[in-house]
Amino acid sequence: MTDVARVAGVSQSSVSLVLNQMTGARISAETQQKVREAAQSIGYRLPGERHEPLRDPVTEKTKIAFIVDEISTSPHPVVSLDGARDHAFEQGILVSAHATRSNKDLEDAILRSVAADPAVVGVIYATIFTRGVKLPELLKGIPTVLLNCTTDGRQHMAIVPGEVSGGFAATAHLTGLGHRRIAFINGEPWMDAAIDRLKGYKQALATADIAFDETLVRNGDWLPSLGYEAALDLMSLPERPTAILCGNDLMAIGALEAASERGLRVPEDISIMGYDDQELARYTHPPLTTIVLPNYEMGQKAAEMLIDMVLHGKPVRPMTLKIDGPVVIRSTTGAPAAV
Repeated sequence: MTDVARVAGVSQSSVSLVLNQMTGARISAETQQKVREAAQSIGYRLPGERHEPLRDPVTEKTKIAFIVDEISTSPHPVVSLDGARDHAFEQGILVSAHATRSNKDLEDAILRSVAADPAVVGVIYATIFTRGVKLPELLKGIPTVLLNCTTDGRQHMAIVPGEVSGGFAATAHLTGLGHRRIAFINGEPWMDAAIDRLKGYKQALATADIAFDETLVRNGDWLPSLGYEAALDLMSLPERPTAILCGNDLMAIGALEAASERGLRVPEDISIMGYDDQELARYTHPPLTTIVLPNYEMGQKAAEMLIDMVLHGKPVRPMTLKIDGPVVIRSTTGAPAAV
């Protein structure tokens, strides 16, 4: 929406109303046409465009069941659902969403309903954060692609974010600017995402011939308050870091607040980088450099693999496919100040 709005010269809300074909919106035909042309000019596939008509729901499989443990407490699974929904609709398939709230009885009821539905192509089984899961017995015999989770032995096709490469790319962006004293405010250390992002951070430091310094690493909880506290602590070191990489955008917001409180200019005095590229990263002061957590692309790929397996007959061997996200350079990172 941000890109389309910029090209069309209209607000993001207008873009949303037009592209989602909302009825009742008082937007002129001229503006609607301008938005559609802008979207097409940058290669955005409009919602509602598909390669073939929807199949007959009585005689053919027409649905994917998207089953996730939680959907209302984070934007990430919602974006993955959007990716799956958009790709499936292009193929004439609808996606139905089911949130289990990690309630086994509710999950069993959903799975029984899905298994009894002759229109269901298969299941995308997703989790709100990356982790290992034990696939429910009721899913045996139902074509299933795992999203943001894996099983022991890699017995199923799984789509997960490339967190090691993400941590590497984020850190490499900072070393490429000339930073050598780079701090890292990580998330909760028991989580797979935090473990892998730390690995990527260490690998990028080693690639740049920078020794890993554990005194520059702090553990947070993905929320701004601990990002703020950890950043204040790091900025109080006798030799403070010239850059701080944060494990997500929310903690980076806390770090930006800490820098402001200490009278440090970003990025002139200290660079701060986030991770995830949430919508709010565009509206911090200054706008936050970050790295994309490719939830939308992961959802797309999960739907693509499932449809290829079931409807197109393509052989797919069980494996874990990691999707990388690019660095988004905005205004909170720059070269370190000359000493």
